[in-house]
Amino acid sequence: MNDLWNQIDLSWAWLTSAEQWEGTNGIPHRLWQHLIYSGTSLFFAALIGLALGLLVGHTGRGGFLATGLANVARAIPTFGLVLIIVVIDYSITPVLIALVALAVPPILVNTYEGVRGVDADARDAARGMGMTGRDVLLRAELPMAMPLILLGLRTSAIQVVATATLAAYPGFGGLGRYIIDGLARNDYQLVVGGTVLVVALALIVQAVFALLRRLLVSPGLLGTARS
Repeated sequence: MNDLWNQIDLSWAWLTSAEQWEGTNGIPHRLWQHLIYSGTSLFFAALIGLALGLLVGHTGRGGFLATGLANVARAIPTFGLVLIIVVIDYSITPVLIALVALAVPPILVNTYEGVRGVDADARDAARGMGMTGRDVLLRAELPMAMPLILLGLRTSAIQVVATATLAAYPGFGGLGRYIIDGLARNDYQLVVGGTVLVVALALIVQAVFALLRRLLVSPGLLGTARS
């Protein structure tokens, strides 16, 4: 127990040390790298997942295939995917591709399920008001599916933030650099400090999506998806 408290004290001292907050190895720089990796991956994953989810959800065509492929992608170990792609092309791009592959399935599946779960009477009412297929999707189905869509985005964002630590393994930056370097040196205050930073970032991401949910979801739909 004393060893545990000693490690906590050392990690706190590391986190609050002035030298850890400046330079290219400092926390702000590593945090910025982590945000770039995570944000870029989530952006492209959202473009792919939302586009496909809305399309198959609205048309009802290809839903089984899309969700099946998404579930297969979930079963692929991300760490192995990173290593395989990096061997092919040693750059940050393959790492981002692996993170996109990790993030697409929850977004795609939740978007599809959210749109398909819209009440048929609501669709009929929208069409009865003279809405085109596009209007039905954007003005009726999309708002009603928003709770599940945001849940999928939040799940992907947290997974990407946590998994982006793998970018440090092949030699790139981000908060994972502290964990990888700490393990290599048997410096556990560095490992714990890096882990705390990643967990804190994940909690901030969760809080951001909780705020988005309050802003974007109609009060009558707030019970549709669990927070």
